[in-house]
Amino acid sequence: MNTQAPGPKRPPVPAPRRGPAPMAGPGRMFVGQGAVEKSADFAGSTRRLLVLLRPQRLALTAAGLLAVAAVGLNVTGPRLLGHATDLVFAGVFSRRLPAGQSKAEAVASLRASGHGTQADLLASLDVTPGRGMDFDAIGRVLLLVVVIYAAAGLCGVIQARLTNLAIQRVVSQLRTDTQRKISRLPIRYFDGQARGEVLSRVTNDIDNLGQSLQQSVSQLVVSVLTVVGVLSVMIWISWLLALVAVITVPVSVIVAARVGKLAQPQFVAQWRVTGRLNAHIEEMYTGHTLVRAFGRQEESARAFQEYNEQLYAASWRAQSLSGLMQPAMMFIGNINYVLVAVIGGLRVASGSLSIGDVQAFIQYSRQFSQPMSQVASMANLLQSGVASAERVFELLDTPEQEPDPVEPARPEQPRGLVAFEHVGFRYQPDKPLIEDLSLVAEPGHTIAIVGPTGAGKTTLINLLMRFYDVTSGRITLDGVDIAAMSRDELRAQIGMVLQDTWLFGGTIAENIAYGAEGATREQIIEAARAAHVDRFVRTLPAGYDTVLDDEGTGVSGGEKQLITIARAFLVEPLILVLDEATSSVDTRTEVLIQHAMSRLRAGRTAFVIAHRLSTIRDADTILVMEDGAIVEQGDHRTLVDAGGAYARLYQAQFAQAVAEI
Repeated sequence: MNTQAPGPKRPPVPAPRRGPAPMAGPGRMFVGQGAVEKSADFAGSTRRLLVLLRPQRLALTAAGLLAVAAVGLNVTGPRLLGHATDLVFAGVFSRRLPAGQSKAEAVASLRASGHGTQADLLASLDVTPGRGMDFDAIGRVLLLVVVIYAAAGLCGVIQARLTNLAIQRVVSQLRTDTQRKISRLPIRYFDGQARGEVLSRVTNDIDNLGQSLQQSVSQLVVSVLTVVGVLSVMIWISWLLALVAVITVPVSVIVAARVGKLAQPQFVAQWRVTGRLNAHIEEMYTGHTLVRAFGRQEESARAFQEYNEQLYAASWRAQSLSGLMQPAMMFIGNINYVLVAVIGGLRVASGSLSIGDVQAFIQYSRQFSQPMSQVASMANLLQSGVASAERVFELLDTPEQEPDPVEPARPEQPRGLVAFEHVGFRYQPDKPLIEDLSLVAEPGHTIAIVGPTGAGKTTLINLLMRFYDVTSGRITLDGVDIAAMSRDELRAQIGMVLQDTWLFGGTIAENIAYGAEGATREQIIEAARAAHVDRFVRTLPAGYDTVLDDEGTGVSGGEKQLITIARAFLVEPLILVLDEATSSVDTRTEVLIQHAMSRLRAGRTAFVIAHRLSTIRDADTILVMEDGAIVEQGDHRTLVDAGGAYARLYQAQFAQAVAEI
């Protein structure tokens, strides 16, 4: 079946105007203006991301334990290197002292000669005068350092793989949830959204979210653990130097918070404008023939340029602001390094610390400030990821169509009796379209629906298919309210051929068999012959195996329409819906199709929407609609003799035909 729901159309480009076109919708942002979109709920979106990670807690727990091990080993390394430095320095110092003299005697000798600072320094070292360097001890320490760093690297690699595995599983599940959500959304949602905008959320935003999590989560955990581990060892070595290092932390937090607050709205704006730009590009690409035919290339290019400039402005602000964070953190880290070096040197000179301790502390101060810088540099990734997450969550939180009943009703004996009972419907709550409409379509009868554009003809079919639900009243099929039936079961009884053809990438045979799973080749060919598809398919080199793309390239508009009609033939539905189904075929083919449709309609209830009244003269009942109401009904001869709305439409078309002749 071709069951693509017709909905309100959007023009491919905005109406001509002077100057740039303003963006529609909430949260609009103009180039050069300061107002930007605010994050809807940054903290709430972050919590929802954590909830998404919960099913992967086993892998993430294992990754966390490995991260603790890796950080612990990395924190141990500088302490051992400091010890190796003490051994080297002690060996150099001891070589200058007379052999056979004790350490205490050497210290006393230095003090007696007025070298008190050197005496304090010697007192803090493990020195044997005259011994020289202990290369064996230095070698053992360095070998242990190599083993520790190798083990830390191995733990880090495994931890990163586990984290990435968990995140990719989450992203995969998020894509699955999004796809399932889209299948549960009502047609009303897609009628009100640009396709490129929806595609941007499903592709760009989820990809950006996955990359942000992959690059930031693992590093964030390691950075936090490194700060805790390094700070603990720093306090153990010297609480005074640790205090100096910690003083810079509040400054770093204030800078990060301030810059992050400024950058987050820009990331939100960036991804929203990306969606609008994608929507515009998608519309211009699918409608490029129409754009060129009406000479709207310049308007399309101007609209693209406007969106592009808005995206440039938002992206530039977001990246510029977030890019300030890392240099600021490095500046603060360098100040911390200078303070530690100066105060540490004074402590070594006083003998309170060894030179190895100061060296280790300087390394730790770097390790302490480096995670802070890394967290700052990840801020733009996190903010960009959360901005994308908000857009995905917004899609996931969209109200779904009403679910099918747990125990759906079914007609006891399907016959095709359709009844509209006091049906009312409106697309907008304050704008009624159909009010108190009632009609009955008997089994095997053909109901033709005519009327001016916007009268509600296609809306009537949308209600029958339950693409939209009625606002009031009800529609029954063989006495059963269709609202109590399963949508899939209802639509399986209906074959639909629209004025707008719909094909997908695949062979002609696959396109014909789309609505009839398990159809044989013979059945496909029989339906193609009935719809007069066989006559032009035989002229193609690959015949029924000719591959079409989703645009139907290689076949004409009329031939595409015939393929969709053959699809309806193959399904053999209980109810047949034809929405201007022969509008794209020539007059001779139309006559053939009308004869074929007569055979197809035999014994089936058929609804035919037509503008050319000559195609529905044989209908059992003709409904004339105006402003959502049935103003006339009857057969062709009765309505013409009545001299009402139908007669005026028929005479207008007849006069036009005479004028053309």
